Amino acid sequence: MSNKLDEARTIINEIDKQMIELYIKRMKAVKMVAEYKLENGLQVLDESREEFLKAKNLKELDDKMLEKYYLEFFEGVLESSKDFQRELIAKYNGKK
Repeated sequence: MSNKLDEARTIINEIDKQMIELYIKRMKAVKMVAEYKLENGLQVLDESREEFLKAKNLKELDDKMLEKYYLEFFEGVLESSKDFQRELIAKYNGKK
């Protein structure tokens, strides 16, 4: 293995660790969103919010070449967030 490859993998490993920590923080906030939606009778899907977030985040991305890949990544995050909300709401509704 080359030094460049090892260096790149070390950087990726550190970033992955940080992403896990941030993902956990995000999902804790998603849980708060689910609780609010449940209490207020709101649907999990909020298309206007999703479109707003995509547009806002793409403005932060300064590499046009990465836009397609970022959207794939972020849409995955949004899907897992909605799935988690649905699971939490279903569990709560099952306890009633």
